[in-house]
Amino acid sequence: MARSEWGIQIQSRSGKWVCSYKKITILICLFNIAIALYCLRSLYASLYIYSGSVARNIVVYKPDQIRKMEESDRIRKSYKPVELMKWVKELKGEFSSQNTEVELPQHLKQKIIDEILQRLVSLNSRSTNGSHSQVIAMEREAIENWRKQKLKEVKLVSVGGISNSTVSHEEAGMLVKALESDWAVLAEEIGLWLPVEVTNEEHNDKPDGTEDSEEEVLPGRALPHECKPELHTDYDGSAVKWGLTHHKDSAADCCQACLDHAKRAKEGEKKCNIWVYCPSEFGCHSPDVYQHKHQECWLKSAEKPKLNFKNRYPEWYRNSHPSAPVIVPWASGVVSA
Repeated sequence: MARSEWGIQIQSRSGKWVCSYKKITILICLFNIAIALYCLRSLYASLYIYSGSVARNIVVYKPDQIRKMEESDRIRKSYKPVELMKWVKELKGEFSSQNTEVELPQHLKQKIIDEILQRLVSLNSRSTNGSHSQVIAMEREAIENWRKQKLKEVKLVSVGGISNSTVSHEEAGMLVKALESDWAVLAEEIGLWLPVEVTNEEHNDKPDGTEDSEEEVLPGRALPHECKPELHTDYDGSAVKWGLTHHKDSAADCCQACLDHAKRAKEGEKKCNIWVYCPSEFGCHSPDVYQHKHQECWLKSAEKPKLNFKNRYPEWYRNSHPSAPVIVPWASGVVSA
């Protein structure tokens, strides 16, 4: 039986050529080898160039320069504060060990909470009268007294001075540190919080020997006697002249406008007998929705003039109106109608 060979027949002018798969594979392999050799040659050339550039950048030091560098390194090491660094390291370790917070077990925290609550309950049952700030101060003092007493007790237990205490020797050592140096952290952990006591001081920046007078507070010309001015006073009444659009240069002018209104009022009309003036350059507070500005002059009428506020705004009012100042800024007067 005749053997046949698989191949590719290529038609040319001279005839038919037969190219087998085996010959094609050999040709492809030879081509790949040639490409690989070319790549290796390029890589070798780049490595040669890089090594040459590195060799050119190497700095060669002279013996004299090497000797100076060694001497400099020796001097630096000789002046190194070895002892000081050792002391700082020891102090840092001691300080960090002293500041390590003590984590109390839950039953001890609960015991502290119960004792503090019992002390506060007994205090509130005794002190029913007093302002809010006084109650807070008494509670703060009671908690501090409890802390001092408890600290004294656990210190005695830790040194063996008390044998019948409900606190063990190990727990006493933990409580000493917690109540003495970590009290703020412990109070936060058990949820103990009291408002910070704020003391507001009033400063009198006037020179010595200077007396308070109405003329110093109310600028402008002096007020007539019939104006009966009252500083830091706000009177109530029905407005006969709206102050938001009625401004005067001084309290005396505001009072004169009230007197003139009463003279010109017709029969049956309300006559002005109350003037209210804002002398403050920063405006004046009032419990309404309007913004009251400097030199506002309100003319009012009332059969029986009634005070809104005088001298200071009360504490209950300032609690409900946080923007209210301490001192009433208005100046007022009740004249004869």
